[in-house]
Formats: sequence, structure tokens, C-alpha cells
Amino acid sequence: MTGIDTNTEQLIFKAARKIFTQKGFDGARMQEIANEAGINKALLHYYFRSKDKLFEAIFKEVLNTVFPKIISVLMSPIPLIQKIEQVSVNYIEMLKQNPDIAVFVFHEISRNPLRMVGNFKNAGADFEIVGRQLEAEVQAGNIIPIKAEHLIANLISMCVFPFIAKPVFMGMMGMDNDAYMRFIEERKQVIPQTIISSIKTNK
Repeated sequence: MTGIDTNTEQLIFKAARKIFTQKGFDGARMQEIANEAGINKALLHYYFRSKDKLFEAIFKEVLNTVFPKIISVLMSPIPLIQKIEQVSVNYIEMLKQNPDIAVFVFHEISRNPLRMVGNFKNAGADFEIVGRQLEAEVQAGNIIPIKAEHLIANLISMCVFPFIAKPVFMGMMGMDNDAYMRFIEERKQVIPQTIISSIKTNK
């Protein structure tokens, strides 16, 4: 992408994220992306030779939006309770600002899970750190035994699912957009409270 015009790049990235999010990799067409960006297909191919290369660029941009803040908190030496609270707030706030990311990543997990695993590790994720912290908390009698994978799965799924299932939540609960956003804001407290209460001992 040497010499790519910044405005054109932003148009392409915005259009590609929209189309890939709506239709997934397999359903997206380069012509649709070009139309959405307001450029011709030849120009799109000039900057990105194939749909694979364009998707890879978009995927890396999305991961750079998602992972750094979350992983830095998980890998930090702060207390476990604080870590759960910060991840919940940071993750939900990031998804509020980028609501398309949840569906985009969900599509890619279904299509190419190994790519997600590789990028997660490249971003510095080492769940043994979380595991050792959990073990120390168990030994101290502060929490019941729980594996790191279960804690991470609970934390991530509880943050992400309401964004993936937004139309379902709004329809089933009779929410308008304002009510939905209040619900999402409440999740910042409900999620850590639920997880922490489920693992804390009665000490």
C-alpha cells in the first residue's frame, strides 16, 4: 500500500468493514465494496490486489482496536477483582464505540478460528498469567477454584453477546435504542458483580 492516498484508504476501510460485517468474508464482493466506497473496482484492486488482502488489512485494524486495551489489563499485575472490573468497562466501552466489531469478529471466528488464535498470541496474550493469579487467589482462600479459560470465556461472552444479539434483545424486551444503551451501560457493573460474586468465597 505504498503511496496510498489517506482519504481513499479511509473510504475503502470504512466500506469494507461495513460489507464484511453485513455479509461475512464469503458473502462480500469487491464490487460491492467499491460501490460503497464510491470508487471504481479497478482502483480498489490497485490498492488491494484481492479480497483476501483487503480482509487481512481490515481484520488487523479491527484487532488493533479490540485487543491492546483488553490484553494489557489481563496481563497486568493489578488485583483480580480490579482486573475483572476494568476489562468489563473497557470492553463494553470499546464495543459501544465500534458496534460492528462484535459481528465482524464473530464471522471470522466461524470462518477461520486459527487466524484469531494467532493474532491473539501475537498481541501478547498469555493466559498462564491469569491462571497463576487465580491459583494464588484460591490458595489465599479468596475465591473458589476456577480455570482461567472459564473466567475468560465468561468475561468475554458476557460483554460481547448483547452486541451480537442486539436486535433480539431489543425485540424481546421491547427496548428502543435509548433503553438498549442504558442496558449496555448497566452491564459495566452487572458483569463484574455477577462474575465476582460467583467465585468469591464467604471468607
